[in-house]
Amino acid sequence: MQKSFVIVLIATLVGAFTIFQFAADVPAYITFVAGAVLASLILTFVSDTSAQSDEPYVGPTMTLYVGNLPYRVHEGEVKELFGEYGPVNSVRLVRDRKTGRRKGFGFVEMSESGAQKAMTKLNDFSFQERTLKVREAKSQENEASES
Repeated sequence: MQKSFVIVLIATLVGAFTIFQFAADVPAYITFVAGAVLASLILTFVSDTSAQSDEPYVGPTMTLYVGNLPYRVHEGEVKELFGEYGPVNSVRLVRDRKTGRRKGFGFVEMSESGAQKAMTKLNDFSFQERTLKVREAKSQENEASES
């Protein structure tokens, strides 16, 4: 079952019970419908506010290299950590092709101003018992021309 459906169902039942307690002369089915409407309005409002934060940032961006990440870390945890400093467009944690295990480093694409703050604050930052190394990522084109 979907999480949002369960939340609406619980909120509907609580709302119906609450309305029924305060308005004893109203039939139970009307209180249930009123609870359902109220719960769906609340869920719609909550999901609208969370959807706004998922929109990608459209200004100047920078890609950061993040090294010495814990092997058990997930993209969401890294996005939450870097999201404190600015909008994050994407997080890519590198995996070994043969084993599928994470290699302990990745890349974070975020707003340029947020990336500058994140580099300053998160380089040598202790995260899940590991000391992060945060640098501006080098593009593959630059590496090919330097060789």
